Amino acid sequence: MTGGSGGAPASAGAPPPPSGAGKIAIRDLRLEYYSEERRASHVAVDALSLDIFANEFLCIVGPSGCGKSTLIAAIAGFLKPRSGTLTLDGRAIEKPGADRGVVFQEYALLPWKRVIDNVALGLKLRGMAREERNRIARRYLEITNLADAAQKFPHELSGGMKQRAAVARTLANEPEVMLMDEPFAAVDAQTRMTLQEELLRIWENARTTVVFVTHSVEEAVFLGTRVVVLTPGPGRVQATLDVPIARERRNWRTINADAEFVAIRDRVLDLVRNRRSAA
Repeated sequence: MTGGSGGAPASAGAPPPPSGAGKIAIRDLRLEYYSEERRASHVAVDALSLDIFANEFLCIVGPSGCGKSTLIAAIAGFLKPRSGTLTLDGRAIEKPGADRGVVFQEYALLPWKRVIDNVALGLKLRGMAREERNRIARRYLEITNLADAAQKFPHELSGGMKQRAAVARTLANEPEVMLMDEPFAAVDAQTRMTLQEELLRIWENARTTVVFVTHSVEEAVFLGTRVVVLTPGPGRVQATLDVPIARERRNWRTINADAEFVAIRDRVLDLVRNRRSAA
């Protein structure tokens, strides 16, 4: 385990990170938002520093109110920092961009468009010709095991299929970073486990950088090459833990009997509960 913003992610199919600052470099970040209920500004994240490396699968956990979703919003460019710096490949993140794709808890599929047209929507908005954008959309529908659903409408899909379509739509734009904010929270437990296994397979094929926010410690350790634990709000990095579990061992049929998985999961859980002795 490593503390603070340092610590290279352990391999779970991803290449080792470069030395120095990460692909996304966060330094002394302070994020605030205005609370209508309190009629005052609320500090969600303060003095947070973290490096996120290319091609890693970074999971962020912490108690409710620690600023996890606010941090994702800032990386996406939806929220400007109050102070500190937030960069992607050395360039300041100042607004949303095609280099970052976001998958939210809500599917946000257009109900009047077929699945293939939903997946190709971003490409259409960029002015790509229909034949080319459909070719790319079909590729990502195949990657997400949705090729047979290409001509269906969203209301004809299960919740899990809708979420896979949302992932396919994000991947079709080929972002450098995929930001995921509790994307599986609304589906049933069995579907969630299937989606988690599918997401690892998709990540392994797509080789993009993933930043995944979740309330589930078990989900974070199952998915992540590294897990970041935030303190109670305002959020700061309490600890980062490498998850050196090989990709082929990450399946729900056997993972709960894996001693290494159980040990890391319990350590992260203790940290989330703020039992600092676990570090």
